[in-house]
Amino acid sequence: MDKMKQRIRLGSGAGYSGDRIDPAVELARDGAIDYLIFECLAERTIALAQLERLHQPERGYDPLLTERMQAVLPYLRDADGTRRFRIISNMGAANPRGAVQEVCRVATALGLHGLKVAAVLGDDVLDAVRNDAHTLLDIGITPKELGSAMVSANAYLGAGGIVQALQADADVVITGRVADPALFLAPQVLEFGLSWDDWPALGRGTLVGHLLECAGQVTGGYFADPGFKDVAGLARLGFPIAEVSAEGAVCITKVAGSGGRVTPQTCSEQLIYEIHDPQAYLTPDVVADFSQVAFHEIAPDRVSASGADGHPKPATLKVSVGYLDGYIGEGQISYGGPGALARARLAREIVLERLPMVGVRADDVRADLIGVDSLYGATLGAPRAEPAEVRLRVAARCAEQHHAQLVGREVEALYTNGPAGGGGASKLTKQVVAVASLLWPAERIQTSVHFEVSQ
Repeated sequence: MDKMKQRIRLGSGAGYSGDRIDPAVELARDGAIDYLIFECLAERTIALAQLERLHQPERGYDPLLTERMQAVLPYLRDADGTRRFRIISNMGAANPRGAVQEVCRVATALGLHGLKVAAVLGDDVLDAVRNDAHTLLDIGITPKELGSAMVSANAYLGAGGIVQALQADADVVITGRVADPALFLAPQVLEFGLSWDDWPALGRGTLVGHLLECAGQVTGGYFADPGFKDVAGLARLGFPIAEVSAEGAVCITKVAGSGGRVTPQTCSEQLIYEIHDPQAYLTPDVVADFSQVAFHEIAPDRVSASGADGHPKPATLKVSVGYLDGYIGEGQISYGGPGALARARLAREIVLERLPMVGVRADDVRADLIGVDSLYGATLGAPRAEPAEVRLRVAARCAEQHHAQLVGREVEALYTNGPAGGGGASKLTKQVVAVASLLWPAERIQTSVHFEVSQ
């Protein structure tokens, strides 16, 4: 392994599957980064990817993988072939091997020959979990009781497999389901030679990952609230960079001149994102303690983060289980002008009366007037003023697809069978992929790494 570095720069290229691509290009081009890391897997994303793979076995990886790689791979090497940075991502989703093959194909097309690409495997535990009749899911039943409805079971792996791939000099590392902070912890373990039982150091490294995993959230995107928390340049929001030293010092920043802002306030809001117990943030690598974390502005758009700690990792890993749970049928239509609210209310009454008349059997039905009661129901009371426009949305969860389809049809029928002035009707029917979770012994999960090289 190369000599240990004293400082590395980690760039966050995505905070979710459909995130923007141009800020990642900015990081690759102008960020002077050592690693470009794309975090693209939400809870349901991998279950949907598994469902896609059932119909198209060669697919199941992130739908923007090709576009992202085409955009950033040209910056991976200098003109003399020297590697500028490495890429780590969970864009493999349900098919890391397929994703690796696609990265190699893109690299070859770009003239990047000899690019070493690694797939981290082992998170797919469907075969092991499928017939378990003893472990309870958080919905109160066992995997075996889900039966054929189960489409996926993926364990949240830690940083170990990524580190193994980096030690083998991979240029690009593609994973399936790993804990989000592990994507950012792995290069710190590699570059600084961290021990797997140095819990305080792993806790500090996990803090870095937690701050960067949502990309533009920490640079002011989700933070912005006009008049209260103003953020300039959101149309060209810059994604974050973490400067990390071997001693554990951390600075959060962004590319100079990019939009957004990095302040103690933006970092504080990201810190508490999805944190249940700040003293015990459970990850596969460490139980992180963020309760004493402090942020200090050391220059404009440069914030230091300190105070994280860590404790021994859990004996179990979270497993996310995806399963088919019926269908949702939806219809929408708009009303505008004088009396719009009254007409929309009448339209709602008509549809709700019609659904049982046409035989719709639904487990749950919602009929909302968007802009009036769709978020808060009746808790805010009557509208203070007559709205100029109202959109009716009726949705139902049904066990059978045909019943779900009838919901949209009934709303669409309001064009000629309902109150005056309805327009802009839309309808859709979609299969529901629900997600449940269970805990699985960590020792029962084996991680491996598969390599391919672009031609």
